[in-house]
Amino acid sequence: QVQLGESGGGLVQAGGSLRLSCAASGGTFSFDNMGWFRQTPGKEREFVAAISSSGRSTIYADSVKGRVTISRDNAKNTVYLQMNSLKPEDTAVYYCAAGPILVTATRYYTYWGQGTRVTVSS
Repeated sequence: QVQLGESGGGLVQAGGSLRLSCAASGGTFSFDNMGWFRQTPGKEREFVAAISSSGRSTIYADSVKGRVTISRDNAKNTVYLQMNSLKPEDTAVYYCAAGPILVTATRYYTYWGQGTRVTVSS
């Protein structure tokens, strides 16, 4: 059973940066594709970024492209989300997820963390 734990969220001013981390345990992390998603109250969880098990392939949502970088360290069983030039509309709870294929759809991700809150003030 894979367990995921996010950290690094917080309050930041617009234009600032945050780096989210997601630590995995209980499974073979290096075989999993990893994704970051976010959710605000009343809305569906939306895709942010994903990275392949090797780290060689990445995909991003258009809304964050150029401002966000996903990376992973398989030796540390950790995936990161570096977010720059943050905007108030980036405010959400951010979740990491693990799954067998590199896709944007939530239904293909098997394991989910509990989330970390990001608040961007204007």
